[in-house]
Amino acid sequence: MADAERAEAEAEAEVGADAEAEAEAGAKVGRGEAGRGGAARTRTAFPGSGFLAGELRTTFRRGRTLALLGVLAAIPVLIGIAVRIETGGGGGAGAHGGGPAFAAQITNNGLFLVFTALAATLPVFLPMAVGVVAGDAVAGEASAGTLRYLLVAPAGRTRLLLTKYGAVAVFCAAATGVVTLAALLTGLALFPAGDLTTISGTRIGFGEGLERALLIALVVAASLLGVAALGLFVSTLTNSGIAAMATTVGLVITVQILDVIPQLSALQPYFFSHHWLSFADLVRDPLLWDGVVKNLGLQAVYVALFGTLAWARLSTKDITT
Repeated sequence: MADAERAEAEAEAEVGADAEAEAEAGAKVGRGEAGRGGAARTRTAFPGSGFLAGELRTTFRRGRTLALLGVLAAIPVLIGIAVRIETGGGGGAGAHGGGPAFAAQITNNGLFLVFTALAATLPVFLPMAVGVVAGDAVAGEASAGTLRYLLVAPAGRTRLLLTKYGAVAVFCAAATGVVTLAALLTGLALFPAGDLTTISGTRIGFGEGLERALLIALVVAASLLGVAALGLFVSTLTNSGIAAMATTVGLVITVQILDVIPQLSALQPYFFSHHWLSFADLVRDPLLWDGVVKNLGLQAVYVALFGTLAWARLSTKDITT
């Protein structure tokens, strides 16, 4: 009798293991058959870091993602070349007085191209790139017919959403890093390097200037987290990846327009983009943190709000594809 019970228990365990293996295989096969762009897509659908690693591989192997990063890398190069041609590598501080407060210093120190490039890409190009990736995060899986396979494997909706947001957050850092690195290399190649004159008029060493550039890059990457959460929420509202991407990018552009209308001055401090350029205060001496803290606090509110809404929507969504 005991042997019969033991044999029955072992048979049930084998059936359970086979079912789990079948679910995992279904997820991998489904992702391979429905992979966008004709490429087979495999993903580690286990809880933990493996799931995030698989999502990152999928995100950064897409041609669309690489194209976005390529465009972002080209912008600082084009700015640097344009300034070099206009000034012949020389010129004074007033050559670009119509731009950001530190744009006029590019010809004096190539490190200022980093600050200028981030100021040029943050209002439009960086958030649009993040909007495309975030908008496609969940809706793209649904439109490709792979979302159901992901949830069949032992991932869970909450873990899936956190993984998706983690991948978008990494893209925020990667996109900012690409702009920063391209601007740094271009600036050092085309213009002099050395001590920096801050916006306040004081001088700091080149090493401290590099530290400021890294700090500003981190602040800019964090400034995009609110857009990432908004895009992820939009992505849970539809099964069309294209619609989610277009809606997220449209919202980014709309908020940017509303942020410059004087009649909306009472609402503008609450727009996610309102304090983005406050990072210019980190090129002052001493550093001014008020605007940066307001910006980071506002991004945290957007992450909490739209992250909660995305979770609420995905946790109750009827997944059919």
